[in-house]
Amino acid sequence: MPETYSIRDLAAEFGVTSRTLRFYEDKGLIQPLREGTTRIYRQRDRARLRLILRGKRLGFSLAEIKEVLDLYNLGDGQVTQMRTLLARSRERIEALKSQRQDIDDAIAELAEGCAAIEGFLKQKSMPGKAKDSASDQTDETNPKARAVG
Repeated sequence: MPETYSIRDLAAEFGVTSRTLRFYEDKGLIQPLREGTTRIYRQRDRARLRLILRGKRLGFSLAEIKEVLDLYNLGDGQVTQMRTLLARSRERIEALKSQRQDIDDAIAELAEGCAAIEGFLKQKSMPGKAKDSASDQTDETNPKARAVG
């Protein structure tokens, strides 16, 4: 595994664009070395990029990700970083549980609506069963009859 990477190398490896990498650099999430206008990424940048993308996939904001990454070099054996990550992860779990409940509620409401619509349609499609009235079907002056036709 090489010790340095080009912007193209990392973009290809992680399935992101060069623009994404420059954006993360602008936000202070990664800090490649420079040789003229060429960016040179180190193993540290690669590891940080992996964590950034994992954090994004899990729903963390870039500010939250940066907060955790910036705690790496405190000199406390990463204890503060891990405590912060644990707290943010627990908060994210609760937020996801709440979203899941909202989704489950929406699914249940939609399923009830579908069942009611299916019942309505089944009742309307049964010949000889209780329809609005026989005149609704033939009376051209009736708005209900005209809307169907």
